[in-house]
Amino acid sequence: MTDLSQYTLSNETGICLLDCETAFNNLTDTEKLYSHYLSQASFHGGLIVLLQTSPESPGIFVLLQKLFRAQSVETLEKLALQKGLSAEQVKALFMYAAGFYANMGNYKSFGDSKFIPNLPKDKFEAVVLGSTAASEDPKGIQSLWEAVKEPMYSLDDRVKNLGLPPKGLTTYFSSNCDLKDAELAQEFLDKMDLSAYNTRLFKIESGGHKPVYEVRLASTETKDGLIPGLSEGMIGEHIFKPKNSEESFTFKVTRGDYSQLLSLVVDDLSKAKSHAVNENENKMLQEYITSFTTGSNPAHKDGSRYWIKNKGPIVETYIGFIESYRDPFGVRGEFEGIDESGIVRGSGAIDESGIR
Repeated sequence: MTDLSQYTLSNETGICLLDCETAFNNLTDTEKLYSHYLSQASFHGGLIVLLQTSPESPGIFVLLQKLFRAQSVETLEKLALQKGLSAEQVKALFMYAAGFYANMGNYKSFGDSKFIPNLPKDKFEAVVLGSTAASEDPKGIQSLWEAVKEPMYSLDDRVKNLGLPPKGLTTYFSSNCDLKDAELAQEFLDKMDLSAYNTRLFKIESGGHKPVYEVRLASTETKDGLIPGLSEGMIGEHIFKPKNSEESFTFKVTRGDYSQLLSLVVDDLSKAKSHAVNENENKMLQEYITSFTTGSNPAHKDGSRYWIKNKGPIVETYIGFIESYRDPFGVRGEFEGIDESGIVRGSGAIDESGIR
């Protein structure tokens, strides 16, 4: 029997709040606008993490957003108590929401194990369907709940932890991929001198034919075209024969993964760029824009080079597909956005804030 304590969040879990007000108020108007648009880019890009975590995470996020936007925590608490939840169950519901937002998904950022609500499903359902959000949009909330309730609570062996199928769950690969597919794809990427950092892999099978492997690049662009820093003809179909093998495989490189969210990121960065305070910041953001538009990881590396040159900035930022901890093969980057300011003004006081 599964020990639920390993897959639920304790009601005693601490919560830390970041106070950004003093730091932000010490910025100049230009710096405030620069910081604001970088924060917006980080938020919009951060939504990609939901898609990178689990199939159900985007739906759970939308459900929670609708619940908490339609009414206050206080009125939700009163509703929950009226629906028969105990005080501890109400706290568990809010703790699940807090944990979900903190991890941007329903798997722990450290350890990669799944966590589920620490209250019965019917109790959670009573709050969802009795909420103000449900009264305003009964069909929409019912549909959302029906879509997420089973995967939200599931502790089947295959979904308890992130990892390559069949032993774990991942959205960096399609569910029919395994370790051999990951190794094959990496050999292909190495031959093509194509970084895996901003990619996902999908194995397309049809009617007994050999599978086609689709490498999806993250970009706003969805059509063919040149990618800065990569060889001509990268987008399209390639026949690949691995070393020490007589068999050939078909790989198809496409782009446009996360295109709608990255379009928002590009728009935010373009606005931030108009408030950059020096040439290094200007060029850094332009390279990031190029990367997210075209799918070019080399352009992102160039942006990082300008980031390194930008010594002691008042507003610090870094954004993109960066940390590869959650890819079970260890080469694909989770989206990350940081907007941080360390300000020294007339009084000599130092305040620091971070938004991630």
